[in-house]
Amino acid sequence: MPKTNMIKSKLLVEETKETTQIYEGDLLHVKKDSATLPDGSVSTREWIKHPGACAIVPVYENGEIMLIQQFRYPAQQIFLEVPAGKIDPGEKELNTAQRELREETGLEADHYQYIGHFYPCIGYSDEVIHIYTAWGLSHNASSEDHDEFVENETLSFRQAMDLVDQGYINDGKTVVSLSRTWSWWQEHGPFKI
Repeated sequence: MPKTNMIKSKLLVEETKETTQIYEGDLLHVKKDSATLPDGSVSTREWIKHPGACAIVPVYENGEIMLIQQFRYPAQQIFLEVPAGKIDPGEKELNTAQRELREETGLEADHYQYIGHFYPCIGYSDEVIHIYTAWGLSHNASSEDHDEFVENETLSFRQAMDLVDQGYINDGKTVVSLSRTWSWWQEHGPFKI
C-alpha cells in the first residue's frame, strides 16, 4: 500500500447530512444526499446503492480458463466476461462465487481462492466486486437465471491476457479480475499455467 499522510487524508472526508431515496429498483437504489464538504460548505451527492458482486476466474489444469459471452443491454453489445453476479441478501461472498460459477458455466470447483476486491465505479456507486479463482473443475448442468442468456468460451489464460492487452476484452470487471488473478497464479498458483 502506498504511504500517505493519514492525518491529512482525513481532512478530505465528506459528512452525510441527509439522504433521500430517489428510486428503489429490484437491484439498484438511487440516493441523493446532502453532504458537508471539508471546507464546511454543503453539496449534493447522487449515488447508487449496490449489493456487491463476485467475479470468478475458473482455471483448468491445462492452463485454459472459461469465460462467458453475454449481451449487455446498457452498452448494446456482446462482451467476453468472467462469470460474475450479485451477492444475494445474507449470502457470503464465497457462496455467491460458487453459485455464479455453477449458474453461468455449469462448473463446480474443488478449490476457491480469494484474490481481492475492487470498486468499479467510485464516482457514482458503492458497488464492490470480490474476485475469486477456482480450480479442480468438473462439469455439471448450468442453471442460468430465466432472463440471462450466456455462451461459454474456453481459451488459454495467456490468450485471454492478450485479448485484454489488445482491448478486445474491455469489460472493467473482467480486465481487473483477469489481471489480478494472472498475477496471483504467477506467484501462488497450485499448478503452472
